[in-house]
Amino acid sequence: QVQLVESGGGLVQAGGSLRLSCAASGIVFSTYAMAWFRQAPGKEREFVAGLNSSGGSRYYAESVKGRFTISRDNGKKTVYLQMSSLRPEDTAVYYCAADLWGLGTAVLTSYEYWGQGSQVTVSS
Repeated sequence: QVQLVESGGGLVQAGGSLRLSCAASGIVFSTYAMAWFRQAPGKEREFVAGLNSSGGSRYYAESVKGRFTISRDNGKKTVYLQMSSLRPEDTAVYYCAADLWGLGTAVLTSYEYWGQGSQVTVSS
């Protein structure tokens, strides 16, 4: 059974930082591209950041470039999203996703597995 379990969300003031983690089980983690998406109330789910199976190629949404960093530890089967300089508009439920042999790009339909989501709330 495949599971992606996010953690690390919470409430933070604008300008603050959070680190999200996503622990995978039931998959050969090192063969999957991983990504983070987010969905704010009343909005479509959108791509935040992604990376390929080795972590050598990374992609970011323009809105988070320079503030967020995605990384992975294949030994721990975990992907991370370090978020800094947070803004109220970053408030959303954050989801991790896995794509077998993928590139980690923004194509939502490429991802076979999804986590349950972690709420991030940024207060002004």
